[in-house]
Parts: sequence; structure tokens; C-alpha cells
Amino acid sequence: MQDNLYNLAFERSILSSIIFEPSQFDELSVILKKDDFYLPAHQDIFAAMLTLLQKDQPIDEEFIKKELIKAKKFDEQVMLEILSANPISNTKAYVDEIKDKSLKRHLLTLTTEIKRVTVEEELPSSEVVDIVEKKLYEITQDNQTSDFKDAPKMTFDTMEYIKEMKARGNSVLVGVDTGFKDLNKMTTGFGKGDLVIIAARPAMGKTSFILNTVNNLINQGKGVAFFSLEMPAEQLMLRLLSIQTSIPLQKLRVGDMSDEQWSSLNGAIDKMNSAKLFVDDQGSVNINQLRSKLRKLKNQHPEIEIAVIDYLQIMSGIGNQDRHLQVSEISRGLKMLARELEMPIVALSQLNRGLESRNDKRPMLSDIRESGSIEQDADIILFVYRDDVYLYKEEKEREKAAKAEGKEFTSTYVEKEEEEAEIIIGKQRNGPTGHVKLIFQKKLTRFVDAPSFASAVETVYENVDTKSAQVDLPNVEMPPI
Repeated sequence: MQDNLYNLAFERSILSSIIFEPSQFDELSVILKKDDFYLPAHQDIFAAMLTLLQKDQPIDEEFIKKELIKAKKFDEQVMLEILSANPISNTKAYVDEIKDKSLKRHLLTLTTEIKRVTVEEELPSSEVVDIVEKKLYEITQDNQTSDFKDAPKMTFDTMEYIKEMKARGNSVLVGVDTGFKDLNKMTTGFGKGDLVIIAARPAMGKTSFILNTVNNLINQGKGVAFFSLEMPAEQLMLRLLSIQTSIPLQKLRVGDMSDEQWSSLNGAIDKMNSAKLFVDDQGSVNINQLRSKLRKLKNQHPEIEIAVIDYLQIMSGIGNQDRHLQVSEISRGLKMLARELEMPIVALSQLNRGLESRNDKRPMLSDIRESGSIEQDADIILFVYRDDVYLYKEEKEREKAAKAEGKEFTSTYVEKEEEEAEIIIGKQRNGPTGHVKLIFQKKLTRFVDAPSFASAVETVYENVDTKSAQVDLPNVEMPPI
């Protein structure tokens, strides 16, 4: 049975080949990990090789010996056995064998872990399943890492990141594209491992906002997982089709379209058939179920780059805990899951009704329901705010009051097809706070970038009539000078 779990001769041959031909270590260091070796002394030698690679020093007998002596882990007998092993020219078969045996050892360890949590600790079955799924995901994704990263490893990884950013040139985008130019500038996109909260009062358009991001990613061929706890998948698709085709949502709902619009819709349907969009509209899900579903989906479709939950307060808790404790468990669980899967998780959230009693109804962090844990765990918190929603509501209240008093009422409110909107960055762990202006197209439930001052000036100059010296001003709002 032990022969199925390790092969010391193969391990010695691989290490010997690296020493005699160090140029191949660049490739092998990506495939192999320290824990793939069974013998602790072989693990130490491989770790020394990694250190030398990071320091850009020769990977030979003398330098490896020096590193091991410094760490008080040098074993002369083991080193002699490695040096006397025959180097191999084709390492792939040997590497595959070592990886296979390493996987079997990890699976054997997992069976011991299952017994421990099931029998000895007597954990509930739901928790056991969650532990097993997480461990299995780590094993299949080859994510075995040490408990601590040392300084050389961190500096090496950081320098690689900086080099990657430099290679991108002037691109402001580091994470997942939000779909909005100015928001990308402020946030550099949603980063891997980020928990992003998008919060708003009802009717502000938080679902519409994130669907714009989803649509943008689909158009780029990126994968999206969407947990729609509030509306069926078909309604979600209707909104996406409206965004795609610029056909008003109400027309789509009743099928009242021109021939041209039908043709546009058929084109969008064909496009969406190949989209990497996965929607779960079960309606109620707890953090353990969501973890399980998302791990499985990510394992099957590695191209998924973002997960969306609409919305956080509908998620059910586990057990009979106080709701605040349940929300704390949910928000912390989402943050840890984002880090585990190395992708941003976006959770939509409701705001407390209390903000509507203020003169300035722009949201603040304290307005998030059960805000303590959410505010703490989130990396980015965005608020969606449209002033016209409150202007319309106030107009209706005045009309109702006038009718109650028997007075005549003349409405001064003018409903617009396009309204100004603000995305307020209430928190950003690694960047500035502030706000971004957008335009909300009501019939399409679509947000678009607001025209900037620079683009407005360019448009003015494009419209200059040089003969008559007349200027046709575009219909844009110019900021005060």
C-alpha cells in the first residue's frame, strides 16, 4: 500500500535533474509544490531551490547546501543519494507520478479528517459536508500552501505583481471591469478576493446597476454566477435583453415590438445562448448551500470571474441565532469564500428606512441594515442614489395632501426618460471614497456613463460653424468654473 503513496526513487531523480540542469526549474517550480514530495528532507531541498530561484542565485549543489545549513536542515546522506541518482531527460512522466501520489496522500488525509469531525467532534452533517467540500476543492485546485508566507516569498510575488501592472501600460483596470469608465478609474475594478456590497433603498436600481456590469462581462466572454433570490431567472434575462437591445423593458414583457426590434431581439437571443451566465433562482439559500454550489460551479467552469447575490438580506441564516449574528456569519462567509475562490463576490443589500427622514437622503455606511459586520467585512461599499426617486415621491405626497384638503393640485414634476444617478463609494479598503455620476435610462432600466466635461468640450468644438462663428451647444450640463 505504501508504494501507492510515494516513490522516493522518482523524487530523487527529479531533484537530481534540477541540480544537473537548473534551466528546467522555472517550469517545474510552477507545477510542483513542496508538499508533493513525501520525504521531509526532499521537501527541504525543493524549498531551498525555490529560495535560490527567488534570489536569482545558482541552483547547484553548493548553494543548496549553503541554504540548508543556514536553516539547519542539511542531511549529507540524502544529498549524496540525490547526486548519485540518474538525471532524467523527460521529466513529465516522473512529475505526473509524484503529483498522483501526492494527491492520494492528501485524499487519505481527508478521510482521516472526515472521521475526526464526524465521529470525534460530532459536528452537524451540514458542517461536515462544508468542511469536506472545501478541502476537496483545495486538493483538486492544487491549492496546498504553507501556513505562513515568508518575506522572500512575499517580496518576490509583489515584484511580479508590480511588473505585471507595468506591462499593462496606462490601463487603470486591475480587477474585474465594472462596465463604467469613471468607476473603473476610482476602484481599478473589483479585485480578486474582494467582497463588494452594492446598497440602496428600493426602486433606486441596485439590481439594474449590477446587471449592467454582468452584461458588460458577458459581452467580453467572461463567466458570471448569479444568485437571484428575489426574481426568477426569466425576469433577469428580460432585463439583460432590454439592456442588450435597447428595447424598452415593458415592450419586451408584452411582446409589443416592431419588425426591426424583433430582429434585434433574435440577434440578442443568439448571443445570449452562448453566454457564460449561470443563474440560481432557488429563492432561499444559506451560506453553506451557497458555498457548496459556487465551489462546484467554479470547479466545473473555471472561466467564472465574478459571483453576484441579489440580495444579502434574503439569505437565510443557520440555526436559531439572532438575525444580527446570522448576517455576521453570512458576510464573513462571503468574504472568506471570495478569497478562497480568488474572485470578487458582489452582494446587493437593502438600506434602513431611517435615511428618508433626513433632508439629504444620500446613503451613509450606518444606513446599511445590520451594518456592523457588513461594513467590517466588505472591501468596497457602493451606494446607488437617484434624487428623482424622492422628487417623484414628494410630488405624490403633496398631491395626496391637496386632495385630502379638497384643494386643486397642479403638478410641477416633469418625468424624464433619463435621470441623473450617483454611485457613492462609501468604503474602499484599497482606494479613495467619493462619487461617480451616471445616467439612468428608465425605460431600459439601464445605467450609462455620464458625459464628462472633457467630452462636452470636444463636442462643442466639433459643432463650431467656422463661417458664421456660431456654436451649436450639445444638450449637456457644464460644470461651474
